[in-house]
Amino acid sequence: MKYHIWTAGCQMNVADSQRVGSELEKLGYRHTNNYRQADVIVLNTCVVRQSAEDKATGFLWSLKPLKENAPGKVLALMGCMVGVRGGGKLAKTFPHVDVFLPPSEPAPLVDFLLARENEQAALAQRHKLQDEALSLVLPLHERRQLVTAHVPVIYGCNHVCTFCIIPSRRGKERSRPVGEIAAEIRSLVAQGVREVTLLGQIVDRYGYEIPDGPRLPDLLRAIHQIEDLQRIRFLTSHPNYMSEELLDTVARLPKVCEHIEVPNQAGDDEILRQMKREYTMAEYAGLIGRIRQRMPEVSIATDIITGFPGETEARFQRTLDWLAELKLDVCHVAMYSPRPGTVSAKIMTDDVPPEEKKRRLDAVNELQEQIVAEINAGLLGRTVEILVEEKSRGRWRGRTRTNKLVFFEDESGQDWQGRLVELEITWTGPWSLRGTLPGQKALQPTDEPLSIPLVA
Repeated sequence: MKYHIWTAGCQMNVADSQRVGSELEKLGYRHTNNYRQADVIVLNTCVVRQSAEDKATGFLWSLKPLKENAPGKVLALMGCMVGVRGGGKLAKTFPHVDVFLPPSEPAPLVDFLLARENEQAALAQRHKLQDEALSLVLPLHERRQLVTAHVPVIYGCNHVCTFCIIPSRRGKERSRPVGEIAAEIRSLVAQGVREVTLLGQIVDRYGYEIPDGPRLPDLLRAIHQIEDLQRIRFLTSHPNYMSEELLDTVARLPKVCEHIEVPNQAGDDEILRQMKREYTMAEYAGLIGRIRQRMPEVSIATDIITGFPGETEARFQRTLDWLAELKLDVCHVAMYSPRPGTVSAKIMTDDVPPEEKKRRLDAVNELQEQIVAEINAGLLGRTVEILVEEKSRGRWRGRTRTNKLVFFEDESGQDWQGRLVELEITWTGPWSLRGTLPGQKALQPTDEPLSIPLVA
């Protein structure tokens, strides 16, 4: 029996799909890249932007003839398209879907499959396959292949940013217990993972809904003790919850990487107010200063939305001015897209034309390319540590502690995957770097590196 999982959207969805795959593996299913050959097909969906929802809907309709020709196939719909309230109206719109899974909840699919089979036999098979030492069993095709993994630590979101649909789709905040998270990370490490990224819609609100409960600094200190875990990252943070204790903890713990993702979304105070972000740009800039004071070598990533309702040319220019002044390492930029059910879609006029949104997006990308090229040029000739993730098109690739992508070549035939390696940087560009191992000759400058843009 085979399964296929189609995943769209954020890192949280990637982690959710991994969890579904783990549960299916325990039931005896095995992964296939060909969805037509799969006995179970799962679509894990995103609705942050209309294009993502349209893509999922299109794929879902394309599966209807496949389901009609093979009624025994199980089709499951998961993620933000389903939301915390479950299938509901979707079951009427897509009658060929067998089961609907809320975000981060594989149980409905497991229960459905168990009910289809002889339950006792299925349960026996599940217990036989499950390694009790592993709280999360990676699918067979990923074991000893994944060097990095994403681990959700808090689900849902209690904020109501006016542009965001996530709170209504993923529900209120629910933090996972420290012990449960640590057990999952230990199981990942036992299967070859060396770096974990802790995930949350607002990850620095971990534990806030629990009276006197642990906070993110407590969680970082706990998992820092896990043997053979080499690196820890976390995302995405909200500026209002980047506490002094959290910054001190990141600076002091050797395994926690000096890379902070802290979106500001816009550089104009009035737009921030309309977004209900609850901080000013002066406060955001102050936070960036405090981060850099503790970690001078830190890299910082942000998010920007162009064309939000009411964003005049002057207000957009303030965003560009702030980006030029702060000089951040990464800027994920997207055009505003009104989502049904959000505050902005209900009460604000989408008054920036699409072509102007795109022009502003291009302007941010152009500026950011210049900024990152300048930042990365400062690494030329320096020695950096990278964690090697994989070999891609004849070159090994990995990332620095500050999340810079680095490529290198080695003709010795050694397997570098999962190892920490020190490289001398011999070439820099805005999206990637090239390095050489100690004692090896640098590649010719005419050899262009593989380029993977970091600006969305």
